[in-house]
Amino acid sequence: MIPRTVPTWQSQTWQEQLMDVIRDPVELCDVLALDFGDFKQRYLDEMAVAGQNFELRVPRAFVRRMAKGDWRDPLLLQVLPQGRELLELPGFDADPLAESEANRTPGIIQKYHGRVLLLISSACAIHCRYCFRRHFPYDDHRQSRGEWQAALETIAADPSITEVIYSGGDPLSAPDRQLSWFTEQIARIPHVNTLRVHTRLPIVIPDRIDGQCLSWLDQPRLKVVVVLHSNHPNEIDAEVAASIGKIRALGILVLNQAVLLKGINDRVETLATLSEKLFRLGILPYYLHLLDKVRGAGHFDLPEADAIALHTALKAQLPGYLTPKLAKELPGATAKIVLG
Repeated sequence: MIPRTVPTWQSQTWQEQLMDVIRDPVELCDVLALDFGDFKQRYLDEMAVAGQNFELRVPRAFVRRMAKGDWRDPLLLQVLPQGRELLELPGFDADPLAESEANRTPGIIQKYHGRVLLLISSACAIHCRYCFRRHFPYDDHRQSRGEWQAALETIAADPSITEVIYSGGDPLSAPDRQLSWFTEQIARIPHVNTLRVHTRLPIVIPDRIDGQCLSWLDQPRLKVVVVLHSNHPNEIDAEVAASIGKIRALGILVLNQAVLLKGINDRVETLATLSEKLFRLGILPYYLHLLDKVRGAGHFDLPEADAIALHTALKAQLPGYLTPKLAKELPGATAKIVLG
């Protein structure tokens, strides 16, 4: 019998997978057997410049789901630096949601009443080219344990805060011992009753959901909600399904929010398949966001009228519980704006 060769990514821990990502656009194109044709040098030059502004970073487990030889693969287009990112477009800037004005204290952002975001980690497993925090000054939010303790005391002193949201970066890129400490501290604040975790890691590196992660997620007092970020049905495979199954086995509510991206998921069939695939895993489609107008992501933008028409067609095809709310965020608004 010929021994089965186990791919490198499959024998790695999640921490090793987080470090062993593809950072070079040329390597990514080679792995996917992409043909440059007669424009190789131009593409390489454009990718290099765009990558300087916002580095390519994509886990190999995610690359494995991309179609070889296909420049239009919807997963590839979410991560590949392109020359179109270099265009200066009116209305697109570095801080599209004015989060700098909502920065309550280092590490904490509060945009809406009753809930705060903790910027647990500046790191992400994957760099999505449309990320609204691609220009965010994360260095201003790096904190010691003592500084984080002061931030948590700010939450403890404000009884109007009932929900804490782990954000970043991706909070699950932080070590479990750190996340466990945060969760223990938050569980001691009597007026906080809900912990929400916003993450893309179970999608891009499913092995992230291991015993240590499940241990701190399994909270006896706090109501825990996990909000995933998946934009396309091709992102969800058997390994992702198994990862989500472990979370749901704890009785945790799992939601999904997607971003509406031109050329990637701006078709009724694609969005309907995504909702159906999510629901089979026990994940409720929650929000479908209009693109936040961050500098460098203009080529993903879909006009609002087109988005509303697409969403209307989606509602005609799916039951209400499978239709995500079409929403956008505006700086200074007291809540997300639901459209249509």
